[in-house]
Amino acid sequence: MVSTAETFHTLLPIVEQRLSAYLKSAEAREGRVIQLKSPEVLDEELGIGDWIARGGMDAKALDSWLKQYLEATTKLHHPGYIGHQVAVPMVGSSLADCINGFTNNGMAVHEMGPPAVAVELAVLRWMCAHVGYGKAGGGVLTHGGSLANLTALLAARAVIAPDAWEQGVPQDLVLVTADTAHYSIARSAGILGLGSSSIRTTPTKPDGTIDISALNATLEACAAEGKRVMAVVASACNTATGCIDDLQAMGEICANRALWFHVDGAHGASALLSEKHRGALRGIEMADSVVWDAHKMLHTSALCAAVLLKRETDFAKAFHQDVSYLGNPGFAKGPDLFRRAVECTKVPIGLKLFLNLAIHGEVAMTKRIDDLYARAKQAAALFREHAQIDVPLEPQTNILLFRVGDSSISQRELRSRLMERGNFYITAADHCGVDYLRLTVMNPATSVEDLQRLMDELVELADGMASS
Repeated sequence: MVSTAETFHTLLPIVEQRLSAYLKSAEAREGRVIQLKSPEVLDEELGIGDWIARGGMDAKALDSWLKQYLEATTKLHHPGYIGHQVAVPMVGSSLADCINGFTNNGMAVHEMGPPAVAVELAVLRWMCAHVGYGKAGGGVLTHGGSLANLTALLAARAVIAPDAWEQGVPQDLVLVTADTAHYSIARSAGILGLGSSSIRTTPTKPDGTIDISALNATLEACAAEGKRVMAVVASACNTATGCIDDLQAMGEICANRALWFHVDGAHGASALLSEKHRGALRGIEMADSVVWDAHKMLHTSALCAAVLLKRETDFAKAFHQDVSYLGNPGFAKGPDLFRRAVECTKVPIGLKLFLNLAIHGEVAMTKRIDDLYARAKQAAALFREHAQIDVPLEPQTNILLFRVGDSSISQRELRSRLMERGNFYITAADHCGVDYLRLTVMNPATSVEDLQRLMDELVELADGMASS
């Protein structure tokens, strides 16, 4: 029987060589960014079902199979990838994935991964310091921003309704946010037992951010209904537009009314590292809870999202269970993070952010943020010079909305035609009831020349649609 060590020694170089070739090809702009094939076609081409049935993939077969697999992937490392808010990961976090996959320490229980717990607590202290939380602050890392928002709102629910864990959710609780908030806020309301009818949307300005002058009126209307506000939720930033709510003003309103203030900073909180851009987040330190995704602008591989609380003790109110078979209080040398999180067998995701910081450094990470924000502004300026392109908002982050052609051109159909060619990957979003194309500059290798080529290809496609 071949040992695990021997198998690892044989196969790891093949994976390394194939990934290196993939990276070199993508960065050189070779091939397509995306090629959409159905699961059925890919099953056939990659022999997925056959390999599951027979096993026995040796080094030569792995080499061939992985080559095909990587050719079929969506290539985030290609400069033409300007799509979703998913990082082009720094090498540090990719190495962490290999280490985590091999060691497999499910470390929400301290004794299952002591160094992983130490790493997670250290990176959380680093993040809390950037938010502006004092020594009372604390956090936990989760697998994604949606789970992070749910965790933060669990803490908010425990404060206003401490008996909800045992007795169920009171029917007078509401969440106040904008209809432009991330979908996970409404999803959390459903999971928490509040129901979507508990969400009270407050009016927004033309850029999709909360209208501060209307927020007090919304809160007064909730009180007149006999409702208690469980949390007021701000976006930093709005997923569709990249615009940031006025956190300072919202924080002051919540403080005056003694309301839980939650900031969904999944994408935008990373600007706290930047002298150029942190001013847009002024007031975030007033939040009772903040969500911050490292797998977006801190350039880690997915997933690595932080839930940060101004008062670490609020986690205990949200998760107050004792489980006899998890850990041993008399033996423990550190905290059990399952008392802060939904998950128990939790991957040591803090290692991703730690190795990014340890290998590349905070300065390099900050430069990436500044460069990506700057590239979005360059895209806006470039597109505005073209008579056929409308840019409705100046980008506040690295997200840009725009339309190509006149009102007869379906922007989603235009995107589909662009994606069929496969040279670029962008997204689309609704803003104020109108469809726009949307790009998010996530790759530092995406140049102004790439953006020029994108613009030229979109205009060409739009002209073809208009004449057909």
